Amino acid sequence: MQVTTDLAAEVFRVVGKFRRQLRRSGRRGFDSARLTESHSELLWLVGRRPGISVRAAAAELGLVANTASTLVSKLVSGGFLTRSVSATDRRVCELALAEPTQQIVDASRAARRALLSQVIGELDSDQIDSLAKGLEVLDTMTRLLEERRS
Repeated sequence: MQVTTDLAAEVFRVVGKFRRQLRRSGRRGFDSARLTESHSELLWLVGRRPGISVRAAAAELGLVANTASTLVSKLVSGGFLTRSVSATDRRVCELALAEPTQQIVDASRAARRALLSQVIGELDSDQIDSLAKGLEVLDTMTRLLEERRS
């Protein structure tokens, strides 16, 4: 049990430190807008999946629908996000980034990808293989966590 507990703590430490360092090293993104992490995550998701519904965004982020709706309302009122009625189902709202937000997301994503590609290029082939295997494990862990929620 102690090994599992230590490993769990190490996963939190390493993944958290990696995310923070990547965020600090890449383009600043939404830092200057003083958005919460939840707001930023929602904007990143909409940037990856324009037209996503509020319900689908909530599921993807592991939020209850009314929490996601509150986040969306704040981002719409702040001019970061647009919300429109779906052409196929008038009960569904589709989300998209406002143009200035899209520009921030695009620039930040490109900077982070370039930075990550550069760092990965500095790894040796064994480290790259280990990274690929580790990502498969993290993907499996994510799926197991999702299954526990439902």
